[in-house]
Amino acid sequence: MLTHPNPDPIAFSLGPVSVHWYGIMYLVAFAQFIALGRVRLKQPHIAAKGWTREHIDDMLFFGVLGVIIGGRLGEVFFYGFSYYMSHPLEIFAVWKGGMSFHGGFIGVLIAMSLWARKAKFNLADVYDFIAPLVPLGYAAGRIGNFINHELPGRVASADLPWAMMWPGISYPVHPSPIYQALVDGLLVFVILWLFSRTARPRLAVGALYVMLYGCTRFFTEYFRVPDYEVNFIGFTISAGQMLSLPMVLGGALLLFLAYKYDKKPGKK
Repeated sequence: MLTHPNPDPIAFSLGPVSVHWYGIMYLVAFAQFIALGRVRLKQPHIAAKGWTREHIDDMLFFGVLGVIIGGRLGEVFFYGFSYYMSHPLEIFAVWKGGMSFHGGFIGVLIAMSLWARKAKFNLADVYDFIAPLVPLGYAAGRIGNFINHELPGRVASADLPWAMMWPGISYPVHPSPIYQALVDGLLVFVILWLFSRTARPRLAVGALYVMLYGCTRFFTEYFRVPDYEVNFIGFTISAGQMLSLPMVLGGALLLFLAYKYDKKPGKK
């Protein structure tokens, strides 16, 4: 059995300003977006569509706004509405943690639609380009949750080698942020990166990411203490699972349609 290292959430201080590990993980996420994006530029089927480094940098600005605004509003409306209505100033304290992936996902979809219109790119091509750049950024965010000892897991057997004593909890639990970083993040990245290395039907890459993330998040939620639970057609599922179901179904449908209506090479 392991013990949570319980590091100081503050990485360092510059006078009155404290720099939190959670914020640093977001910088890591944005940096890997640029790095992987530049690798994507070298793939022939991507280069043929006219993508440049300037596009990546410009997209990132829109994406950062989508992640932060959408992620925070998702946390407020999906998970903590009553609390934040009683403590409205806490809505702006993003450095303390508390960002909803599903809210950030919606925020990025909106931000990318605005960028695509500005840059005159096909929106489906934009989603296909950025999809493989997202999972490792997500994993970095979950490492930030772990450092902040957020999102504790459900009770685990003390015989489980990686069961962990969590700060403030008197029994061993599953280290759920690590599970999500590895499964929802790293595993999804590997599958999606391999899939996206060659030309696919328009929107297939983006649709596969939506479906894969929905599936893996639904699975890893079983090891995480739910924010709240709902009854769904006779089954009790967590809030995260409820929000992931539309991703599974919608992603599968879009993937099917992408292949069904795939246009022949040379057509636009």
